[in-house]
Amino acid sequence: MKKTALVTGGAKRIGAAIVESLHEAGYDIFLHYGKSKEAAETLSQKLNNIRENSCLIFPADLKNHHQVTTISNWVKNHTDSLDVLVNNASVFSPTPWPKANKDEWESIFSTNVQTPFFLTQALLDLLVVNHGSVINLIDIHADRTLEDHPIYCASKSALKSLTLSLAKDHGHQLRCNGVSPGAILWPENEGNAPSQAQQDILKKIPMQRLGNEKNIADTVLFLCRNDYINGQIINVDGGRTTHS
Repeated sequence: MKKTALVTGGAKRIGAAIVESLHEAGYDIFLHYGKSKEAAETLSQKLNNIRENSCLIFPADLKNHHQVTTISNWVKNHTDSLDVLVNNASVFSPTPWPKANKDEWESIFSTNVQTPFFLTQALLDLLVVNHGSVINLIDIHADRTLEDHPIYCASKSALKSLTLSLAKDHGHQLRCNGVSPGAILWPENEGNAPSQAQQDILKKIPMQRLGNEKNIADTVLFLCRNDYINGQIINVDGGRTTHS
C-alpha cells in the first residue's frame, strides 16, 4: 500500500532533508512551502524524476489561520489516508524582552503552535486510518531557554506540551513524538569560520561539532518506522543538553 507524508516547510534545509529521507523510504510526499517556491519546485522535480507523481507541492502562509483549511483540503483531495504528518515549519527570530511586541508574538505563535495544532486536528481523520504518526520539530531550547528568544522558546515549549497531549489522548489511534534539534546549522555565516558566539556554543557540545540535516531526517524516519514509540521527545544535539 502506498504510504503518504505531509511535511510543512519542506523546501529547504532540515525540511528538505526530511522530505528526501521519507521519499527514499517509499513515501509519496505532500510538500508545503512558504516563500521558497523555486527550491520547492526543484526538489519536487528531482523526486518526481526518481518516482513519477510522488511529490506534490503547495504554497501557504502559515501565519494565516485560514491557510490550515486550505492545506488540509489540498491533502484530502489527493488521498484518503495520511501515514505521517511532520510539523516542521517554524519562525525563529530574537525578541528581547524590552523590545518584543504583539505582532512578533502572534507571528511566532501562529506558525510554531497554532498551525501544528489545527493542521493536526484537521487531518486526524486521515491519520487514524492507518494508525499514522505525527512528528513535531521542537527545539532543545523548549526546556533551556535561549537568550533574547523568550517568545520563540515559549512557542516550542507549547508545541512540546501539545505533542505529549496528542500522544496521551489519541495514542489508541495514532502516535505523536517530537524531535528537538540542537546546533544543526548556523543561521548566518555558513561556510565561514565560526563567530565567537558560535565557538562558545561548540564548547558546550561534548561532540565538539555541529550536527547536520541528515541527523534530524534520520531521527524522523526512525520514529516513523518504530511503531511502539509514542509521546517521546528525542534531543538530537550532540549531547549539548548534558551541559549545565
